[in-house]
Amino acid sequence: MRRRRRFRSPSWTASLTWKSAVFLAGMCCTLAALLGVLVHTAVTRQTVEHAREKALARLEVVTDAYEAGEPLPRGSGIDPPGLPASLRALAAGGERGTVVADGPHPPGDPDGQGGPAMWAAGPADGRALATWTDYSHSARTIAGLDRAIIGSSLLAIAATLLVGLFAVGRVTRRLHQSARVARRISAGDLDARVKDPRTARPVRAQDEVAIVAGALDTMASTLQRKLQTEQRFTADVAHELRTPLTGLSAAAELLPPGRPAELVRDRVKAMRALTEDLLEISRLDARTEQVDLAVHDLAPVAERVVRASGTDTEVRVSAAARVETDRRRLERVIGNLVANAHRHGGPPVVLSVDGPVVSVRDHGPGFPAYLLDGGPQRFRTDGAGKGHGLGLTIALGQAQVIGARLDFGNPPDGGALARLTLPEYVRLDEGDSDGNPGGDGGPGGSDDPDGSTGNSPHAS
Repeated sequence: MRRRRRFRSPSWTASLTWKSAVFLAGMCCTLAALLGVLVHTAVTRQTVEHAREKALARLEVVTDAYEAGEPLPRGSGIDPPGLPASLRALAAGGERGTVVADGPHPPGDPDGQGGPAMWAAGPADGRALATWTDYSHSARTIAGLDRAIIGSSLLAIAATLLVGLFAVGRVTRRLHQSARVARRISAGDLDARVKDPRTARPVRAQDEVAIVAGALDTMASTLQRKLQTEQRFTADVAHELRTPLTGLSAAAELLPPGRPAELVRDRVKAMRALTEDLLEISRLDARTEQVDLAVHDLAPVAERVVRASGTDTEVRVSAAARVETDRRRLERVIGNLVANAHRHGGPPVVLSVDGPVVSVRDHGPGFPAYLLDGGPQRFRTDGAGKGHGLGLTIALGQAQVIGARLDFGNPPDGGALARLTLPEYVRLDEGDSDGNPGGDGGPGGSDDPDGSTGNSPHAS
């Protein structure tokens, strides 16, 4: 059984401009047709009535001449050829009437037909006494009127469409502006505002688009204030925790050796790492990070991160590449991805370098659905007691700072795959003009103020 394919209209027909154009065209055509019919009917009726009165007046003159025995005027006669049968029957029945039909065949007419004529007939001794007048001028007048109605209607439709589309275009442009600002806000640009001209002056009347734009600007301002308050709160809490944690760390070192001392040191270490992560996230949220760009060989950087992590991670290099990036932030991203794969995934964990792309693949249960739909979320993980949901959040934030794209997915054969794509790379075989492969320091970056580089104990 064949299934009928449903017709789908093109996507551009869903636009407000297209719908407005169709609506305006339909309304204009309907109005023009209605007015045209009314004008045509009125003028035609008036023209026919005038011609009928003229024909009946002529019939009176012809009747008087017939009754007086005088010769009939030209354009009249008894049962003349070409007299419409309906009018002949009416006259034979003793009544008068008129009708518009073809006139008698004039001499020399090759078509065998005359032009339109207004016939008038009356009874004359059981026969039809008829007269006719030329109706071609009236017919041409009505035809010219019809052409004028059609031309003026088309001109009115075109003018109405142009004016209507111009007015609708102004509205749609303002709507598109609001939509662009909404997308910028959803992408993280909380400074974006519509700033509709009608909302700038409260005394000016506002239409619906201005009301929506003003509501969007108000929402963005409120959201920005709330997020800034939360960011300041996070940063303040992290700063305030650093001092007591430093004291706790020093005090823990004075405890006598034993299992309780190890537990205290381990918890204090975890708290310090969490505090450093919170500080890093607050800096990323504030968008004040400055990148230190340099050219690096990507494969050696990835290998050093794996060695520094101390994990059993296989490294595969398919195509070497050089990238211009901030090495410390790149190591932070790769280290968090590797730590997350070991913490929440399953062996084997494979790190692949293919040109400017670094992929970290594990063979565990895969990323949770919420992460694939909306990205990493702070303090949310599906593994009980395994991290705080900050590792991938930091990795995503640092990737955005260095201009890279970080994608998460679950391969069809199981496991989780994190794919980091770096911009603007140069193949190793191209090299610099002086043969210098670019600066590459040690993997740790111990002088970095933002903490460790290769591994994060709080990946999610």
